[in-house]
Amino acid sequence: MISRSKALQHLAEARTDEIVITAMMASREWSAHSDHQLDFNSVGTGMGHASDIGLGLALARPERRVIVLNGDGSMLMNLGQLVTIAQQAPPNLILMVLQNGVYEVTGGQPIPGPANLDFAGMARAAGIAKAYDFDELDAFVAVLPEILSTPGPIFVNLRVVADTPSGPPPPRRPLPERARQLMQALGATH
Repeated sequence: MISRSKALQHLAEARTDEIVITAMMASREWSAHSDHQLDFNSVGTGMGHASDIGLGLALARPERRVIVLNGDGSMLMNLGQLVTIAQQAPPNLILMVLQNGVYEVTGGQPIPGPANLDFAGMARAAGIAKAYDFDELDAFVAVLPEILSTPGPIFVNLRVVADTPSGPPPPRRPLPERARQLMQALGATH
């Protein structure tokens, strides 16, 4: 199993100018490693929908890579998004699932069927050809440069330890304010 914090630390260090979309507990851990103007967290409003937001941004801004950090509970809530991502096939989208087997936000209840879940297999079955599954940090770190530079869509499942987030809670600014900040960072007008 991989330390979620260490995996995200390596991702933050390797990141350049990618947009990073997070939701739920991934937002909290990511905020301990990154405070970039292109970070967008949808805490409190986005369980199951970070991949929707990421897909929309990837399609709207094809010149920029978009990384979505999703929990396994959130991914289970929106498995149909894998088919939509495969059909749209944005070459600039990376969807990473942090699989720890629990719904952390609601108190750590186990997700359904954790022993049988194969998210990377589901992604491939949906039509996402580049799908990875990691349970060792060194293996993930070795392939991370390829993941960040290869055209996608790319699906990455990280089997992480269900641990307490080390970072502070992400900012609780209203969603319109967070969206406005991201639009300004992207140079968009509204």
